[in-house]
Amino acid sequence: MSPNHRHTGQAIVDSLALHGVNRVFAVPGESYLAVLDGLHTSEIETVVCRQEGGAAYMAEAHGKYTGEPGVAMVTRGPGAANAYVALHTAWQDGSPMVLFVGLVPVADRMRESFQEFDPNAWFGTQTKRVLVLDEPARASEIVAEAFFAAKSGRPGPVVVGLPEDVIRANFTGQMVNPIPVAEGAVSARELAVLTDALAGAKKPLIFVGGQRWTPEAAEAISEFAERNGLPVAQDWHASDRVPFWSPVNIGTLGYGRGETAAEMFNEADVLLAIGALPTDVPTDGFTLRQRPNAINHLVSIDTSLRGRSGAVSSHIAASPSAFAEAVQGLALTKSTEWESWRARGHQAHIESTAIDLSTLPDSVEHTAHMSAVIDELIHRIPADAVYTLGAGNHILWAQRFFPTNTYPSQVATRNGSMGYSIPAAVAAGLETPDRLIVAVCGDGEFLMNGQELATAAQQGVPVLTLIMDNSQYGTIRDHQENHFPGRVSGTQLQNPDFAAYARAFGGHGETITSNDQAAGAVERALKAVQEQRMPAVLHVIVDPSISVP
Repeated sequence: MSPNHRHTGQAIVDSLALHGVNRVFAVPGESYLAVLDGLHTSEIETVVCRQEGGAAYMAEAHGKYTGEPGVAMVTRGPGAANAYVALHTAWQDGSPMVLFVGLVPVADRMRESFQEFDPNAWFGTQTKRVLVLDEPARASEIVAEAFFAAKSGRPGPVVVGLPEDVIRANFTGQMVNPIPVAEGAVSARELAVLTDALAGAKKPLIFVGGQRWTPEAAEAISEFAERNGLPVAQDWHASDRVPFWSPVNIGTLGYGRGETAAEMFNEADVLLAIGALPTDVPTDGFTLRQRPNAINHLVSIDTSLRGRSGAVSSHIAASPSAFAEAVQGLALTKSTEWESWRARGHQAHIESTAIDLSTLPDSVEHTAHMSAVIDELIHRIPADAVYTLGAGNHILWAQRFFPTNTYPSQVATRNGSMGYSIPAAVAAGLETPDRLIVAVCGDGEFLMNGQELATAAQQGVPVLTLIMDNSQYGTIRDHQENHFPGRVSGTQLQNPDFAAYARAFGGHGETITSNDQAAGAVERALKAVQEQRMPAVLHVIVDPSISVP
């Protein structure tokens, strides 16, 4: 099809290429056949997924991992409904993604036609924009607007509706170039106010996380903190902004956080938040740093500071990259109290992340400890390994013990969404095939999107999957025991042989039922992943009574 004679589906694909898109994650549908046709001869890779939730999760994870919008394509009605979980994740986590949804023909609207739904009514509260292409000539413009909305300010999801008849029509419009996204800036006055506040502090603390980070920004902010001896706490599921072993790292806040990190976050007389905000989870349900006279300087490109709690001393509208550039080479006048303050937090972090196998509690026969398996794994993996996490008690082992040494190296949900780890691992593995990707799953979480191992196998992504099998929805069981002790209800599971499941997809699978099996199983799984380039699953049977490390 020549550039001068193309249907609108082709124009959409050409616009994606113009925006640097290298792959889309899709479950095919008859409602957007013209776009699939446009992808036929495109250099854009089409990753064919097994369920729309998995495809959309992959797009969200791509956005989180790269900073560029991930693209998913699904059909109307049921397909769009299945994708909704990833939109909610992208909305709460601030991840840039664009979801293209095929729609009924324009003439069939409001007639209860097959799989018809209203995209604005469905998605309007959980997206930055919902755009419906009603004029073929505006196709490229709509793509540009969608990508700009997804990336600018606080990133997030955008939905683009594609009526079936519109995308089949001839495209007569103009191609629209990407719209530049502002990084914000730090004024001289703002920098002076911040410098004075930190210099006068006795217990300063940096809090990092959130969106719009780059490897360069993470390295520069780490160097700024280390040069000035400023302790750094990291947001929940954002533990890769400062290297794991950095002397300024005091650990993460949120679920499973260390007591010292939470105490220092609450006690700090000056808080500098970069990218992250004192939202629900890091403040322990809006209880930490809620005093009205707290000194909180917030560096966030989000002009609305959505989700913020507590006092605001200043708001610097800048991305982490812009802020890193502003503080490059900045040397503060240090207080003599800073060193002991910093050392307190870092020492607690080091102690809490050390695995002492001699102190593991006894467990029932034919079970292994997650700590023993992870200990074997972390002694064998490369320094730049990537970990993907969904939600559940199993993540406590991963976020506490797995070292995150570079940015990005942790891809996780911060909205507590399950079924994320395998799709996220596929997305990360496609983007960086030279890095080891480790998906850490619970038994309940794994089966929510475990079928995407088929996508990993089809795409040649050698994901290493660790499944903690305690035959229950462990997090909910813990809540149940706290609120209704002795009355277990609706949380127990009977699981399949996950190792056999992996082998069914052409991968490597082993079951671990004792600590002494861990070393050999980990070694064989890594060989399968790194040398044979096949997915591998380690199915770890654990004692259901041991719910936290």
